[in-house]
Amino acid sequence: MHPFEDLEVPSGAVGIHWFGQSSFALKDADGTIVQVDPYFPHDRPADRFVHARPPLHEASLRTDFILLTHDHGDHTCMESIDRIRAAYPRVRYVGPVESVGRLTAAGVPAATTTTVQEGDSAGLGSMTAHTVLAKPHDGVPDEGIEPPDCAHLGYVVEASGVRVYVSGDPINTFAEHQELLQPIRDLQPDIGFLTNHPTEGEFPFFEGSGKMAAALGLKAAVPAHRACFVARDYAAAEWATHLPAGGPAPLLIDYNQSVVYFSAP
Repeated sequence: MHPFEDLEVPSGAVGIHWFGQSSFALKDADGTIVQVDPYFPHDRPADRFVHARPPLHEASLRTDFILLTHDHGDHTCMESIDRIRAAYPRVRYVGPVESVGRLTAAGVPAATTTTVQEGDSAGLGSMTAHTVLAKPHDGVPDEGIEPPDCAHLGYVVEASGVRVYVSGDPINTFAEHQELLQPIRDLQPDIGFLTNHPTEGEFPFFEGSGKMAAALGLKAAVPAHRACFVARDYAAAEWATHLPAGGPAPLLIDYNQSVVYFSAP
């Protein structure tokens, strides 16, 4: 049994386990466990992966729901999903149309899947996921941002009194777009998992990530999309220096470790 299953989560708090990259598990006070974008491939060449061993043996962690942000291999990973569903055949899935299509094509029963788009809400047992956009479907032509190759979603997950924002892979200039920010602000997230990178242009840079966290009114922010690929790793402590003074507090979770986050009053 994975230690996350034994983690005590009181009301008004959420358990978080970070596996690296953008793979998280959430646990609420009722004991529901949701995995977000599980990505645990076994073939891990040293020139590509930071860690030689996958952070999770999938059968060790009871999983009730899998929440997917978009249909890229490091977010909708059928290798990992197949091992999870082999161990926990009653697991249910929520994600965008392309991810759900990949699941059903691989033999996942359609009755266990829920397809969502921005504005939708989906039950995750005792949790609820509210769907928001990470990238506009048409891109941002004025900024030279092309339409994405698939729907890119984010979520605000309600879990025992805490609202957790999962960014997915947002566009670089996310913080400049009120039409992307406002639906998230309306959901009043407490803590956010933010994909970013210091030099790549696909995601917000550190400064843009800090602006995004502040614009969303987050109380705490967690840097995501790191500690997995050698070419895409970055220093979380450096990222944290770009959060505004008096703004969201950085929460730097150690690789493959759990925390209990309490919603601030």
